[in-house]
Amino acid sequence: MIRKITGAFLSALQNIRSRFFHTILSILGIVIGVAALVAILSLIDGLEKYAQEQITKTTSIKAIIIGTERTKLVNDLRVEKPDYNYFTYDRFTAMTKSFKHPATGYMMLRKSAEVELLNSHQHVGAMIQGTALPLPPPSVTFVAGRSFTDDELRNRKPVAFINQQLAEKLAPKHKPADAIGKQIRYGDLLLTVVGVNNTGDFKAGLISMPITLVNENTIKTEYPQFVVEANNVEDVPVLKKEIEAWITANMVHKMDDFSLHSNDQRVDQAAKGFLVFRVVMGMIVGISVLVGGIGVMNVLLISVNERTTEIGVRKALGAKRRDILWQFLSESITISTFGSLLGLVFGILISMAAIPILTMFVKVPFEVAYTWNTFIVIMVIAMVIGIVFGTYPAMRAARLDPVEAIRRE
Repeated sequence: MIRKITGAFLSALQNIRSRFFHTILSILGIVIGVAALVAILSLIDGLEKYAQEQITKTTSIKAIIIGTERTKLVNDLRVEKPDYNYFTYDRFTAMTKSFKHPATGYMMLRKSAEVELLNSHQHVGAMIQGTALPLPPPSVTFVAGRSFTDDELRNRKPVAFINQQLAEKLAPKHKPADAIGKQIRYGDLLLTVVGVNNTGDFKAGLISMPITLVNENTIKTEYPQFVVEANNVEDVPVLKKEIEAWITANMVHKMDDFSLHSNDQRVDQAAKGFLVFRVVMGMIVGISVLVGGIGVMNVLLISVNERTTEIGVRKALGAKRRDILWQFLSESITISTFGSLLGLVFGILISMAAIPILTMFVKVPFEVAYTWNTFIVIMVIAMVIGIVFGTYPAMRAARLDPVEAIRRE
């Protein structure tokens, strides 16, 4: 069986070589269509990779964000709830400790306010950030001092660390370390500075203090950010169920007061959008591939007409219909595979040449990406074209009467 298959493909290669230029002209449609398809799929794969990198840079795909639903739907209108559940530090800590899968819980509340710098009795605007340990990413880089400790967090110690912008106002013309030990009044709190951190491009003053210092009424009325980050991406769906189960078991109104969002949904949405784009562009480019398939059929029909006597002699010597059918199908598959491989090479070259042109115009630094999916699609296309468009010529050759075929000159 293997010998017959090998012999059929060798015979197909011999026939292609004898009509090489005619074959090349006939498969131009396949070459152009496959080249365009490879270039488009590679560019879309590169664009999808770039989009995923951008999403991952701004947000973690392993994070689950827990939001408080303070409104409800009544007669198609959103109205404020008179009462609703919310997370406090103790509740959130209890929930994160109950997880069966490894995860880290972050919580943070931000609020702008006017504060007083006691050393100069100067009133300035600052962003107040109540947070817990571990600190939410990105990690804080300290230029002096430290963060508050877990003991200070639990015991509601009035300490805080500030950013460099605020440290410059606390200790003008001095080193950031000189701000440590100074005090800031925020409402009824008298905060002692224990550290100075680098917040990069954040221009305003930033005060980070234990979230346990924030009163419960503020936590209820403001919108604290509660985030659970899984150690592994595959644990995100399981952790969602664990969060829902804990809320259902420990909260009065259960899940009606909460919403869960994960950033993997954004990645999935982007992937679906790119998939639609791939399918639409593939269907458009597929017209060229269809034209190429008609070219393959044309080559084989001409080959059948030219080799009618040969087919008659082979059948007279005992060749069966399936032998003739397999011979021409092999030739069809070989021709379409040859055209697809040529298209693959040209498509790679086109996509590589298109990248610098695209980046020059759109100013987006993405790169072309080649995946096994693209190569598998090309091979499948070659096989399908060979079988679909080679079947009719092969059946026509197999049905020839040997006597009539030998007589035809």
